[in-house]
Amino acid sequence: MSKYVLGVMRFKTWLCKAVLETYSNGRPAIALFDCENGSPIACATVNVPEVPLSSDEIIVKDYSENTGMLEALVAAGIVNVTDKTVPIGFAIGHVCKLASVDVPVAL
Repeated sequence: MSKYVLGVMRFKTWLCKAVLETYSNGRPAIALFDCENGSPIACATVNVPEVPLSSDEIIVKDYSENTGMLEALVAAGIVNVTDKTVPIGFAIGHVCKLASVDVPVAL
């Protein structure tokens, strides 16, 4: 799968491009890259293969170094929150739907 820019967003002190990628099992992933120099900032999602998801759903990592990620992705219009959560060790992952399945810009 090609990589696509889902949008530009602020995460903590960085202005980032949110890029749609895929995990090795084909599930969607979102990675953040610095808008100024392209350096990687964070992986916004986690892959939990045993959790059933639809093709437009992701699990947002909003704990540890990613605290605030869910709020930032929602504010940027990149994901929509569902009422589902997933236990990930001692933390919780938030199941979200990609706001746009027709992604706009190929890298």
